[in-house]
Amino acid sequence: MENLYIIINETKDKDYETTREICEYLEHLGKNVTLAHMDSTGYLVKEKIPSNIDCALVLGGDGTIIRASRELAELEVPILGFNLGTLGYLAEVEICDFKKAFRRLFSGRYTIEQRMMLQGSINEDKENTAINDIVVAREGGLRTVNFNVYVNKVLLNNYTADGMIVSTPTGSTGYNLSAGGPIVEPTANIVVMTPICSHALNTRSIVLSSDDVIEVEVGENRYGNNERMAATFDGSEPVIMKTGDRLVIKKSKKVTKFVKIRSESFLKTMQTKMKGN
Repeated sequence: MENLYIIINETKDKDYETTREICEYLEHLGKNVTLAHMDSTGYLVKEKIPSNIDCALVLGGDGTIIRASRELAELEVPILGFNLGTLGYLAEVEICDFKKAFRRLFSGRYTIEQRMMLQGSINEDKENTAINDIVVAREGGLRTVNFNVYVNKVLLNNYTADGMIVSTPTGSTGYNLSAGGPIVEPTANIVVMTPICSHALNTRSIVLSSDDVIEVEVGENRYGNNERMAATFDGSEPVIMKTGDRLVIKKSKKVTKFVKIRSESFLKTMQTKMKGN
């Protein structure tokens, strides 16, 4: 672990005090440190990412780590998250413990944990990836929408709801949890589908194999007219869908690699993070 790439959330470290402290500490240890370059929209400038990264250090909250995971997926760079946010489910290190974390990292006392990702395409167009979830939800006013869900080309159910969350195990503690879905051990290879505010009494989350292919088809509205929904990938800019459009979701060939330096189990971490919530 000699070449380190640091991605920061500027809104959580506005004066760069934490970033400077970490950089100075790493340089004192003789490490090669590169700060990420961002474009005007906050995305990484791909051309300025070094080719020899051993580890990406992400300073921020879960949103920063999720974005970094998506942008670095093709490079298969291990990510170590430092929590500058609140709960920080994905962050391995609380920022006050960064020196202790680096001592473990540089002495080889760590493991690499692989997390599955999802990929989705609308009407066989451009594919997008997600480490947390792909969400299809109503677009516009407060109303339920009608849509059909197919699994491996077989109709599973017709839904009248605010939308559907298709979550990875990593994303099970995000929107899926808020919508009443189950918490899943993050290294599992399964997919969770959770309806959002379904207009039915017997609609619950469904757990599927990661090999299953899910299709969400937008139906007509209650008046028989065109419906509009929006698909988001890890909460990114929505892609508008209309009646007849299909979003196909399946397991991605890409994975996200997280550096794990703590010996705590997932359940112990959950107990700590959720205390008082």
